[in-house]
Amino acid sequence: MSKILVVDDDKIMLMMARRILATKHEVVCAKSGAEAIELFEQSRPDLILSDLMMPEMDGYELHRTLQEKYSELVPVIFMTADDSDESESKGFEVGATDYIRKPLKADLLLRRVGKALEDANKLQGWKNAASNDPMTGLLNKTAVQKNIDALIKKSAGVLLMMDLDSFKLVNDIYGHGMGDKILIRFSELIKHIIRETDLAGRMGGDEFIAFCNGVHEDKKILQDKADYLNTEIVKSAKNFMGENFEIPLGVSVGAVFSPEEGLDFATLYKKADNALYDIKQRGKHGLAVYGAVHHEENLQADNSNMQMILGERNISAGAYSVDFEQFKIIYRFMVRLTEVYKKNFHLLELEVPKNISAEDFKEKIIHRLRKSDCVCQYNKKILVLLPETIDEDIENIKKRLLA
Repeated sequence: MSKILVVDDDKIMLMMARRILATKHEVVCAKSGAEAIELFEQSRPDLILSDLMMPEMDGYELHRTLQEKYSELVPVIFMTADDSDESESKGFEVGATDYIRKPLKADLLLRRVGKALEDANKLQGWKNAASNDPMTGLLNKTAVQKNIDALIKKSAGVLLMMDLDSFKLVNDIYGHGMGDKILIRFSELIKHIIRETDLAGRMGGDEFIAFCNGVHEDKKILQDKADYLNTEIVKSAKNFMGENFEIPLGVSVGAVFSPEEGLDFATLYKKADNALYDIKQRGKHGLAVYGAVHHEENLQADNSNMQMILGERNISAGAYSVDFEQFKIIYRFMVRLTEVYKKNFHLLELEVPKNISAEDFKEKIIHRLRKSDCVCQYNKKILVLLPETIDEDIENIKKRLLA
């Protein structure tokens, strides 16, 4: 049942409106604009039916005040005994949904209110479609950034970045349909750890975000949330895929407090992401709070994290394979190195034989060279950089490769 807030300084009009509307709606009454603002906060009505001409605060001012105080305002229908076009025009200018004249006629009032509520529901549906992630129902990336940024500026709290550990293995082993079930379940678990006044959204893939306003620097609260997510997501995975499910699925959470660490979304997002990276490096399945573990100056002093970022993962045997643009950079660096430190290197150009593809030829070359060598394909040639190689060895290397 829809809730209607009726505002009028005339008690008789309030009684009439209540009697008419109560047949189909829940009705809350206010005798002044100030009382209406107080009741709006308490009852959060679906529509406001307000008299225009009231002492102290008229209908126009009431509407403006509510617009300034709340970002999402419910539809407003103005009612008045004034039959001039000027008052009607002004009512629509300030954002009224409809305009009805006194004395009230029951059937007309019910039709107007019903139409306003129907239009509001359609509009909300369009807004939800534009701002919600279709799979999980949480806010999408654009909407969550905008809404969290606005909330941060009004309220202290904590920004949480949440990432599913080893989620890719679920997709690879059990298929994307099962992966989608895990994402939907994870979004439901996130809703369990936040309140109605908080915000949550999906940033993309298996990365989610939430802002819990009014939560101050209490790590235990956050740890409890992280523990709950980790426990419940594994339970759900076993329910979906069986007790033999052995993928190390879990949740890593990076947290940052506002206003201590920032007053806008971009700043807090970067720091929460740093905290998330930290817990990923320390074993996953847990919580890291930015500032409690490290600050940016510590990251600058200790470059181990940067080495991890820059370093090559899973170094395979054979030469380093790159594209032509990367090869040019490495070649130019080798030239500089040679000039300064008198190091030597050689560049080989190998024509691709006619009986083999360039890609297959390159793979064979890679596996017959050292890890310190570098290879790229350029048109019908394979280019090879050989550092620390003497001239006498070059011909033998060419023959071996071509053989």
